[in-house]
Amino acid sequence: MSILDQVVPFAAAGVAVILLFGLANMMRGGSPNTSQKLMRLRVIAQFVTLVLVMGALYLRSL
Repeated sequence: MSILDQVVPFAAAGVAVILLFGLANMMRGGSPNTSQKLMRLRVIAQFVTLVLVMGALYLRSL
């Protein structure tokens, strides 16, 4: 099991946490600016998670 296989679940959980914080902020009527920043952070976290998943799959195929 590679280190990437261990990191990917934490990265995915991080994306979920950021998403929940952003949704909670919107639902309670928080600052739209904060919601926008959280959603941008979510997109970056999703990209990083995707890169980690693809790297893990690539290393597994070797």
